[in-house]
Order: sequence, then C-alpha cells, then structure tokens
Amino acid sequence: MQWDEKRYHSLDYECRHTYGEKLYKITLNGGMTCPNRDGTVGSGGCIFCSSKGSGDFAGLAEQSISIQLEKGKEELRSKRPIKAFIAYFQAFTNTYGPIEHLRKIYMEAAADPDVKVISIATRPDCLGREVLKLLEEVNQIKPVWVELGLQTIHEKSAKYIRRGYQLSVFDRAVDDLRKLGITVIVHVILFLPGEGKAEVLETLQYLNKSDIQGVKLQLLHVLKDTDLASEYEKSPFYIPTMEEYIELLEECIAKLRPDIVIHRLTGDGPRELLIAPLWSSRKRTVLNTLQHELKRKDVWQGQKYNCE
Repeated sequence: MQWDEKRYHSLDYECRHTYGEKLYKITLNGGMTCPNRDGTVGSGGCIFCSSKGSGDFAGLAEQSISIQLEKGKEELRSKRPIKAFIAYFQAFTNTYGPIEHLRKIYMEAAADPDVKVISIATRPDCLGREVLKLLEEVNQIKPVWVELGLQTIHEKSAKYIRRGYQLSVFDRAVDDLRKLGITVIVHVILFLPGEGKAEVLETLQYLNKSDIQGVKLQLLHVLKDTDLASEYEKSPFYIPTMEEYIELLEECIAKLRPDIVIHRLTGDGPRELLIAPLWSSRKRTVLNTLQHELKRKDVWQGQKYNCE
C-alpha cells in the first residue's frame, strides 16, 4: 500500500482518498461535563486531564455550535483557502448529556454544508441505547467518527490514571458502534508512568485485533493544574527524550495494522500549561524528524504486523 510521501496511513491521505480533499478540524465545546468528574464514576477526572477536559483548543461553551463553526472557519481561512471541515466535539465527554441537547448540537453541526464529518470524543461507558440510536441517525446525514479514550489495556495503568472503566466496557462499545457502521478511533497514551515499550506494543497488538478504523498515539503531557502535575512535582517520573519517543513511534507504526488510519502521532499541549516534556511543543520538528527516521530506516506501517 502506498501512502504518498509518508510511511504510514495518515489522516490526510485517508481524507484525500475518501473525500477528495484534505479536511480541517474545528474543535468544538458542547458544554459537557464528564462522569469521571461529577461523581458518577469519580470526582477528580483522569489524572492527566486539564481543567478544560482536554478541550484546551475548543470553542466557548456559551456560544452555539454554529457560531463556533463560523469562528473556526474564519481562523483557518485566514491562513489558506479551505472548503471542507471536520466538526470535532473535543471538550470533556461528548455523549454525556441529555439526549435533547446532544441531538441539538450534533444536528447543528451536521446541517453545516462545509462540515463533511462529525467527530465525537467520548468515553466507552457513555454510549447508552438512546445515544447509540442518535449516533446512528446522525451517521445517515454525515459520517460520524467516535473517538474512545482507551489510553492503555493494562489494568494497573488504567487505575493509576483513574480511567474509571474496565477493558470489557471498551470492547462492548466498539462492538455496538461497529454494528451501526460508525467509524471508531482510539486514543492511546505512550510513556504512561510504569509502562515501557512492551506494554505499549501490547496495547497496539490488542487494537490490531479489534474492529477499529483509526488511532491517536498521544505523548503523555504533564500540564499545570492537573493531578498528574502534582504527582510529578512530588515524585518525578521518567519523561522520554524526543529521540526515545520517536524510536517508540517507529516501532508502533511498524507493528500497527496497515488499514488503521493514524490520526495523531504526538500531541498539542498548550504552551502556557505544558510542564513536560518541553520538546513536545515543537510539533513540526517532531513530525519532520519522525518522517526522516522512517525513511532512513526504511520503516513503514504494518511492516512488522503479525510477524511476531
């Protein structure tokens, strides 16, 4: 399989071949909270999550989805001519709310003629019957992608980050979504405290056997005002160098099933909040270095898939 100049199945490649052009994300805030914050599952949230529910680049909750979309379009179009967008519900848990509210915000996004895809970040334990029925309905209007925050398959790590659900819940969510023909994207965090190369590759191997269509490989960020930052201050855990992170990415890419679309290979921690690793703020440098190393070492996605 050829992926243009890259050595992996990138989101840009997938969009150009599926929609005929590159799609640009507009991050949205649907005014949600999270069961891991309001006491339903927990009260502190995941240990790494910022006060904005990982939606630090999303719009303002007090603004309508239509206004957030227009503001996002204006900002992106000020840099280059762009016609097609992904409406990305990013902040907090975006299937966690009254079904009437979810219908309103999803349909508002779907009604925008410039929006080609609705992408919804959520938890696997927030996909009840009514929500699934609504997602199926929206998927008939515009393609729906559901992003599930798995992070790791390892129970010890899941407890440490306070994920708040069992692996079986994730498996059931994937099965439910795929029965409806909805695209599933999974978030994985690399270099969680206590996890090395072996644990990360075990998580990817598990996902290779799952009916998922995309993955986001996320570097662990230590952000100000998070419980992870407090842990780091008390007892600093290991933070990888850029070279170590890229080396692990190379191995992940080589072992990842080739049809799985890679939506992210690093992260976008806000500069004003980022404590570590500071090198991750140079996202372009990280990606360019990765691409250089993949070519230099002749690595491509799926090269080691099912080889071991």
